[in-house]
Amino acid sequence: MTARWVVDEVFPARDLNITWQPISLLLKNEPAEDSDYFTPVNFTHKLLRVMESVREAEGDDAVFPLYWEYGRRLHHDQDRDFTAVQALEAIGFDTGHAAAFDDESWDAEIRERMDEGLALTGNDVGTPIIALDDDEGERVALFGPVITRVPSTEQSLKLWDGFVACATIPGFWELKRTRTEHPEFGERP
Repeated sequence: MTARWVVDEVFPARDLNITWQPISLLLKNEPAEDSDYFTPVNFTHKLLRVMESVREAEGDDAVFPLYWEYGRRLHHDQDRDFTAVQALEAIGFDTGHAAAFDDESWDAEIRERMDEGLALTGNDVGTPIIALDDDEGERVALFGPVITRVPSTEQSLKLWDGFVACATIPGFWELKRTRTEHPEFGERP
């Protein structure tokens, strides 16, 4: 939902340069292989390997179309059985990147990129993490915002501006309330 918010509502109205980075809940949370959580996070971790293969070959800008395709399939279609080849074909990318799905050599790159974000926020967070430069050019980041639906354009921009203010104020740490609703993904992008 946060990605939809940024792409659909904030990006067109604010001067943003977005670089999508991986966060592997498999590497971060290290679930036991016999847990119910292991299978889905192992699958999405392997999808991140493919994403990093695309990034290496095509650059940062090529990551977003694949990330978006993953999101459509996982969240809108509730499809947890698609293959990397299918996702790559759907967006017209070289299906040779699918070989990265089972290639553990990509894990170091995923961990390094993930750790850059966690170094800014601390390890007691999840996803999303948004990093930006403050007024002095220092990199800062916060976990969130966690939203259940994309607000109107006006509300989205207020939320963005508030997020930036919180992220760039020294000494600000956290806002939180208990989640009482599930995400409303809206139409398939």
